[in-house]
Amino acid sequence: MSELTLFLVRFAYLAILWIFVLSAISVIRSDMFGARVPQAERAGSAPRGGQRQATAKPPRRRGSPTHVLVVEGANTGDRAELSEAPILVGRGTDAAIRLDDDYVSTRHARVVASGDQWFVEDLGSTNGTYVGSARITQPTAITMGTQVRIGKTVLELRK
Repeated sequence: MSELTLFLVRFAYLAILWIFVLSAISVIRSDMFGARVPQAERAGSAPRGGQRQATAKPPRRRGSPTHVLVVEGANTGDRAELSEAPILVGRGTDAAIRLDDDYVSTRHARVVASGDQWFVEDLGSTNGTYVGSARITQPTAITMGTQVRIGKTVLELRK
């Protein structure tokens, strides 16, 4: 093998190694510190035209759930009001229910309303989101008392 070919092979190997190292550092950084939130969302700034958009609140019926409650895990007792839906669950600073659980992603799952039903949606987490004992891959309807497991934490809709 010529000296030039050997040099190019070494250089390509070194470049691939550095790309791998930098991508690993990027993943670790985003897992530890969370995703960046655009300045407009952080400040809650008004859309163009100077008027705020009206947020569509889900209809409130008698006997319908009012909040999501952590019933098992390190954050037992934490809750988020369903009137502030969609509710983000994860380890990130932008999560409505922030979980201190090593098995939870920064932006793990979301609880959303559609009509008078509530759905839980996995946001591409590594360890998955479970409704009952089944891992979900698409938005899944939940009712009061249905257990949603995220890592070692269990959530429920409550009145």
